[in-house]
Amino acid sequence: MAFLHFLIPCFVIGTDIAFSCQNTHDFVGASSPGDIVLGGLFAVHSEMLRSEEHPIMPVIQNCAGFEIQIFLQTLAMIHAIEMINNSTLLAGVTLGYEIYDTCAEVTKAMASALRFLSKFNSSEDVVEFKCNYSDYIPRIKAVIGASYSEVSMAVSRLLALQLIPQVSPVSSAEILSDKIRFPSFFRTIPSDFHQTRAMAHLICESGWNWIGVIATDDDNGRFALESFGVQAMANNVCIAFKEMLPAYLSDNTFHTKVDHAIEKIVKETRVNVIVVFMRQFHVLKLFKKAIEKNVNKIWIASDNWSAAVKISTIPDIRQLGTIVGFGFKSGDFSTFQDFLRNLREKPTDNNQFLHEYIMLLSVCAHLEYHDFQTCISNQSQDDLLQNVENKHQIWRDDFLNANIEPGFIHSTILAVYAIAHAIKGQCKDRNCKDPSAFTPWELLEELKKVTVVDDDKEIKFDANGDMSTSYDVLLWKEIDGHMEITTMAEYDPEKGDFIFEDEEKKKEFLDLKKVQSTCSQHCRPGQMKKVTESPHTCCYECVYCPENHYSNQTDMDYCYRCNNKTYWAPVNSTTCYRKTIHFLAWTDWFAIFLLLLSAFGVVLVLSISVIFTKNLNTPVVKASGGLTVCYVILFSHFLIFLSTVFFIDEPTEFKCKTRQALFGISFTLCISCILIKSLKILLAFSFDPKLQNFLKCVYKPIPIVVTCTGVQVIICIFWLIFRTPFVKQNFSIPRAIILECNEGSIVAFGIMLGYIAALAFVCFIFAFKGRKLPENYNEAKFITFGMLIYFIAWIVFIPVYATTFGKYLPAVEIIVVLISNYGILCCTFLPKCYIIIYKQETNTKSAFLKMIYTYSSKSAGSVAVSQISLDSKSSSFRATVSDSCKSEKNSVNGNCHFQAPGQRIIKGKVLPKNTARTMARKRPSSI
Repeated sequence: MAFLHFLIPCFVIGTDIAFSCQNTHDFVGASSPGDIVLGGLFAVHSEMLRSEEHPIMPVIQNCAGFEIQIFLQTLAMIHAIEMINNSTLLAGVTLGYEIYDTCAEVTKAMASALRFLSKFNSSEDVVEFKCNYSDYIPRIKAVIGASYSEVSMAVSRLLALQLIPQVSPVSSAEILSDKIRFPSFFRTIPSDFHQTRAMAHLICESGWNWIGVIATDDDNGRFALESFGVQAMANNVCIAFKEMLPAYLSDNTFHTKVDHAIEKIVKETRVNVIVVFMRQFHVLKLFKKAIEKNVNKIWIASDNWSAAVKISTIPDIRQLGTIVGFGFKSGDFSTFQDFLRNLREKPTDNNQFLHEYIMLLSVCAHLEYHDFQTCISNQSQDDLLQNVENKHQIWRDDFLNANIEPGFIHSTILAVYAIAHAIKGQCKDRNCKDPSAFTPWELLEELKKVTVVDDDKEIKFDANGDMSTSYDVLLWKEIDGHMEITTMAEYDPEKGDFIFEDEEKKKEFLDLKKVQSTCSQHCRPGQMKKVTESPHTCCYECVYCPENHYSNQTDMDYCYRCNNKTYWAPVNSTTCYRKTIHFLAWTDWFAIFLLLLSAFGVVLVLSISVIFTKNLNTPVVKASGGLTVCYVILFSHFLIFLSTVFFIDEPTEFKCKTRQALFGISFTLCISCILIKSLKILLAFSFDPKLQNFLKCVYKPIPIVVTCTGVQVIICIFWLIFRTPFVKQNFSIPRAIILECNEGSIVAFGIMLGYIAALAFVCFIFAFKGRKLPENYNEAKFITFGMLIYFIAWIVFIPVYATTFGKYLPAVEIIVVLISNYGILCCTFLPKCYIIIYKQETNTKSAFLKMIYTYSSKSAGSVAVSQISLDSKSSSFRATVSDSCKSEKNSVNGNCHFQAPGQRIIKGKVLPKNTARTMARKRPSSI
């Protein structure tokens, strides 16, 4: 197979500088031989020196800004490899390493990655181009790193060409979980997805929703910002502003943009929480400027700098406010601390990083702690060579231990051990002292199955190549005048919860809530958010919940509607209240008044019954149709008064069905009996032969009463069967429920009332015709007046009933029932009771006959004598007055005779009209 050779060149800056790149071996920062070599990529320096803004020649520049924390990570990798080599884990197989400084630059990291890809044992570092790398043995078997996600993305794409495993202890960008784009990438930390979710959760739990974000303008910063934006939106947190700072300190606009970011923070007075996704040296520059401007906020730190000692030791760091961050979970690193104590005894020939650190100690050792740290970070490699002359070597044991960031050290050691376990799996049946025993892609497959025991827990890579370790929530606290980084809580990515060790730690977390960082004031319970013209949902006005709505929490987007019609809520309510049940109760004063009227009516009915019973044989009682008819009428009146009771108190199914039926049938029975009386009176005193013949045919008392009442009974039965009345809850009043009876069918209700009205109208017509009959015993005009009262009451009732609502609606019907019932009862019986009690002289047989005679005399000219039948069987008048005649001592031949108008009875003979008149003129006193 044809292939091409690529030489890895080393571009020279100068020949007189020890750190200049003379050959490819000078390019290596630290190395050690071994049977299996691991590569390392760490940003030991924070920037590359550029003589010009845009490079003219393809030359790899020197670096500046020695990073103690990253240097410690390289030492952690070396320490882990030495521990593995001194253990039985790989059974005699030794690990070697080649560690390169990326200077936080993708370009330099790519140059290092090219050397990783070079063919094993190639004297010229040749990278072969092949179509199939299955049998290709590169210089290294796996890579630890890189320090930043942006660098890891670029390197991973290059290493994926040969599927060389890359395990990063620091790179957390969420995109690196994509196994299609980064198939050989692994990491011993969680993805930024979990970190940004934890941040959003913390912000939401603290009651903040208006925050600022500052990030570096690189892949890591952009991806972190994007992920956080999604999580913030899911937790109803709004980002007031986003500031992006250049990824490289060498960028000429860096300081200008830092100043602009600080101005933005100062200007946004309502923003008191700032989330920072930046590298440590960026944060260092930002915070120094913020201290100058007296900025005091809450700062949310990403895992890049949450445990950075060099930042926590900035003078006056306490002035910045509160710093809360998320760091990777750490383990026991006591052996690493021992390693650091013995570090001065290590040779520096194969470790340029250590050599440079020793020279930095010599140059900066005379300074105080922070100044010493600043001195180390600010020394370029060129300046260091000039300043180190005539300096004695000085060692500070405390400095490295003081700068340990436990999370990064732990994840770095974990990454080395994960690769070692994968190598162990490959070396079970192979001689791994031979570097060609296995290929990187075979190690990659083994790495996917690796399980590492950490702190007595088994952890492994998931399908995305991530290790689901937890986060420590870190709180920067001032203790004894020094800023200490303490663990406040633990965040479990799987459960998404914060775990507190004790109540004191939880109290520290709750104290964060005292700071307000909101675009708008919190909406109290009883209010809801009203979105303003702002594009942010966190900027809103608080408005009261409308009627029948409530909110029981702060900052609710909408008010809940009272979920049942039986509940209501006033404006600005925090809960729903059960509606008051209203009905016409027994205790209501108006109900009591109506019941008293009904009770009085019952007493009146009973009193009339007693009066009629005591005067059973008097003409007035007999002329009223007899005691039976009177009792039926009075009983129907009693039932009508009784029916009003069913209109009062809480409606029930029984009451709703009973009240209208009882009223309708009782009233129909009453009107039917009065109709019979009207027919009887008209038949007795009518002398029109045609009318008399019609009345004789119609007048059947019992069938008429039964038929008329039966029709109403049938109407009510059909009503109750097909559209029965029922209890209804009326919600027309906002805060109350009106319990009322729904008639079921307005048509049926109308038919029932209409039928009663029809009978009353017929009764009214008959009574009106008999209004001029004998005065003292004539019921016709009183019946007429009673029917008029009934009509007036029910005509007025219809519009009033249709327009009335509420608990007093039944009272309207009670009133009209009482009016019509009292009207008919009083017109029918009170005149007779008056005669019986106060006009006793007119309640005799003789007075009765005299009254008949007087009426007959007045009507004599209107009717022929021959047309009058005195037959007791056919005479309706006999039916009326026969009882009065039977006991007369002067009856003719034992028979009861009634003189027609103009007739006289002389010695048992009925005289003709003319003869009677002649005799009356001649002998009025003898007739």
